[in-house]
Amino acid sequence: MNTKELGFLAEGIARHYLIKKGYKILAANYKMSFGEVDIVAQKDDVVIFAEVKANNKLYEGLEPEMRVDYKKKNKLIGLATAYMLNKKLSDFPWQIDIISVIFDSENKKANIKHFKNAVNNY
Repeated sequence: MNTKELGFLAEGIARHYLIKKGYKILAANYKMSFGEVDIVAQKDDVVIFAEVKANNKLYEGLEPEMRVDYKKKNKLIGLATAYMLNKKLSDFPWQIDIISVIFDSENKKANIKHFKNAVNNY
């Protein structure tokens, strides 16, 4: 499985996970001129922007969530801010979450970690 396929599968698993946890999916792969948000969801009155990162179990290196660096965090804040303005939702609270998916193809499982409000939006 190549990186693009792994990412696509991880995003699908993350959406399913969020739905099971009571989130409403507002958008998937929401594109703007300067980037893309993997998942936009809502729970209660909070809009959630989720960045999904994935690894194979065999991957040696950083945990998926650790690959969201300073530059990516700033881009996510900009994307979230623009989304809120474009959709006229500026009165609603919002947060940026990171969802980490590690695939264990040996056992045909995916380990999901959800880091809520992982990126400060102020």
